[in-house]
Amino acid sequence: MVTGLATRLARSAHAADSPTVTLPDFHDWLEERRRADDSLIERITFADMRGWGFQPGTGNLVHDSGGFFSVEGLDVRLPGRAVESWTQPVLHQPEIGILGIIAKEFDGVLHFLMQAKMEPGNCNGLQLSPTVQATRSNYTRVHRGAAVPYVEYFRQLGRHRTLADVRQSEQGCWFYRKRNRNIVIEVHEDIDVLDGFHWLTLGQLHRLLLVDDLVNMDSRSVLACLPFPFRGARPDGAVGTDVLSWITEARTRHDPCAGRIALDDVGRWHRTEERISHESGRFFSVIAVDVQAGGREVRGWTQPMIEPHGTGLSALVTRRVDGILQALVHARVEPGFTDVLELAPTVQCTPDNYAQLPAAARPRLLEEVTGASRERVLFDAVLSEEGGRFHHARNRYLVLDAGPDLVDADPGPDHRWVPLPDLIGLIRHSNYLNIEARTLLACLQGVEARTSPL
Repeated sequence: MVTGLATRLARSAHAADSPTVTLPDFHDWLEERRRADDSLIERITFADMRGWGFQPGTGNLVHDSGGFFSVEGLDVRLPGRAVESWTQPVLHQPEIGILGIIAKEFDGVLHFLMQAKMEPGNCNGLQLSPTVQATRSNYTRVHRGAAVPYVEYFRQLGRHRTLADVRQSEQGCWFYRKRNRNIVIEVHEDIDVLDGFHWLTLGQLHRLLLVDDLVNMDSRSVLACLPFPFRGARPDGAVGTDVLSWITEARTRHDPCAGRIALDDVGRWHRTEERISHESGRFFSVIAVDVQAGGREVRGWTQPMIEPHGTGLSALVTRRVDGILQALVHARVEPGFTDVLELAPTVQCTPDNYAQLPAAARPRLLEEVTGASRERVLFDAVLSEEGGRFHHARNRYLVLDAGPDLVDADPGPDHRWVPLPDLIGLIRHSNYLNIEARTLLACLQGVEARTSPL
């Protein structure tokens, strides 16, 4: 039996339709928004960027204002790994942004105010973003553009009930110690719904997660932070000491070293007029784009972006023990993390990259995941990563039933079966679940809602 907020979240998760909106109505609305979107994104040379340039002495790619973010170098040392050292470009964005969703109850059901938002890196224009998705430079208007809609709700939290509020990391392979504040607040007052915004239930959002490239990365991260009532969930959010001890031991056992260096000092990466790329042609490139955007605080700008090479794979293997869902998670070291490692999906990689790496570097269980039979698949969709910094970055997200081959297999020291109640407890705190794991946790909310009675 779940009570209080958990009951209300469960009720919203079971509401595929509501008196406020049906999913067909939403898709009609979204299609109208897409037809009206006049945004234009063009690849340009670095020299054609406005307000950006390569810094003398370091070669770092920086904005004239000193705000937003920079492209710098990273020197990585991972003793004992198949690849023990390398250098690479990395995004450095020390300011903490706001990823916030407003919730409000209609006819006894929680709804969430989402935005159909264009980001320059989206492969399909508009995607469904949080109510507010803004860097500090954006909401303090360094760009001298219009104010961010609804941001005042998240800068005056004492006026409303907070349902979730935690700083979370982003991609540790592309960002250096990047964090955003993930917030969900509940309001009781009437809110004017601006153009481009729409109320949806949690159940509707779960169904929209099954649509490729629709619910954006920031929305998935914030939804994962809700105290969703998985079976066996603990109201106090407690985490088993054995799980915490395993994470601490893994952080102690690994001894990575990653430090920022000048972009000019990055080896095996080469700069042309249009891109910075690895000599192998693998991994990713740094490119520049010109953006003409409708419905944004600023109508036009230029910026650098990371362009991944290949579609990634993030797969989570699950099983049930005494009715409680467990996930096989990976204590994964990424050079941009603040605290050594975070819990990641069972397998997280871009398979194409391993043509250039030693066989020992291939992720554990990759073949078992990619060879899983169709009947073991609980969730499968290709979803976009953050379109404000990454150009056409996409991952195939999978949730799999373990099956007889994996359910009792020895996962090794860096993998562990963790009950979902423990993951829910960990996500209340920073630096425990990486962005890919949080996406899959949001997807698992929908899987659980579809298989559990209210």
